[in-house]
Order: sequence, then C-alpha cells, then structure tokens
Amino acid sequence: MNKSNFSHVPCFAAKVLDIQPGITAIIGGGGKTTLLYTLARELCQKGSVIVCTSTKIRAPQHIPLFSGESDADLLAGLQQFPVICAAQHTPNGKLCAPACSFAHLAGLADYVLVEADGSRQLPLKAHAAHEPVIPQGCGQVIYLVGADGFNRPISQVCHRPELFSMLTGTAPDSAVSPAMAARAILREGFAQKVLINKVETARDWANAREFAQNISLPVFAGSLQQGVLQCL
Repeated sequence: MNKSNFSHVPCFAAKVLDIQPGITAIIGGGGKTTLLYTLARELCQKGSVIVCTSTKIRAPQHIPLFSGESDADLLAGLQQFPVICAAQHTPNGKLCAPACSFAHLAGLADYVLVEADGSRQLPLKAHAAHEPVIPQGCGQVIYLVGADGFNRPISQVCHRPELFSMLTGTAPDSAVSPAMAARAILREGFAQKVLINKVETARDWANAREFAQNISLPVFAGSLQQGVLQCL
C-alpha cells in the first residue's frame, strides 16, 4: 500500500461531513467501521491520517498497525503509508486504544479518526453509563444510524434494547419510528452530527427526512457503500 493507490479516491464523505483536522469520533451503529475507513481513504489525500479506537475493533487487513512504537516510528510510518492504525492488541485478538493519548496522536497526524463505540453490528443503540468512549479533545462527534433499523422492533435492531426502551418510554417490541430514534439521540446528548447510512430506497429517504425533522442537529443521509451522501 502506498500513497499513489489513493490519489484518485473521490472525496464525498469527508467533504459533505466537513471533517476538519484533529480528532473525530464515530459512535452509534449502522456502519461505523465503514465510515472510519471511508474517511481515512479520502482524508489521506489532504494530510496524514491515523485510525484507532477507544473501545475494541477488529484489526484492519489493509492498513499497517503500529502498537506501542515511539513517535519516531509513528512518524516514519506516516511518511511511508497513506494511513496507519495506532492500537494495542487484546488477548482475544482484537485491537484496543493506543498506548499514547489521542491528543498526542493528534500532534503527530493531521487527522485522527476514532471508532469510539460498539453496537454488535446492529443499526441502532442506546448507551450504558461507560459509553461511548469519546476522546478528550475531540473536535467533532458523528453519530451513525442504520436506516435498516427504522420501523422494526427495538428488541431486534437496538444494541442495549432495554436502555433504548427506557429512553423512549416504549416497550421492547415497539417498532422504532424515525422520530423515536431522533428522540433517543437527543436525550443522550452525545451527537454533534448524525449520519443515516444505508439509505437506498424511496422509503429509506422518507424515513431519513422524518428523522431530520425531529432533531435539532445537522443530519446527513445516504449510502456509504454506494458513495452517496447529502445533507438533509
């Protein structure tokens, strides 16, 4: 992998979401890892990029891993590769937070992208007291929602469904309306921007617009897989 491999990657997500240098945290459900690597591919055309996690992620196969190395090693990696991953290994084979602070990484690279949440691959979630793990000094927090979670039972599409039910005052077998999901996110108060992913059909777009009408935050919708994203 070298920088030339990324010279013609279209910058659709980073531009629409207005990702600025510094630390960006990605939380919620519905495609966090996809967004993490999409932004990394795009932003490395503008500057140096470190991807990492404040929780746990699977080790990337396409990005070199640096675990516990010195600043000199990290800087050398950033000179050689368009994107590097800074993380430590866990006993079960996953990756966890880097050895140094996220603020320290931000002093080495232009962009630090942090997957700061877990959702067990479900499109929606509610957060326990220890979640999400947003790094100190984070410039912006992007909350992902999977459009495939709308109009389906809480118990089937939400990580920590009992907490989601408490947030929204609904039963676990209730269908998640877009307005209900918006209400839950507002009540938790973690999001600065919301990205509704997997928006592919006319019904998905209608649900996304209903969500946007019920939340006082910038909302973006589209499909990361299809390379389509717009502000609602």
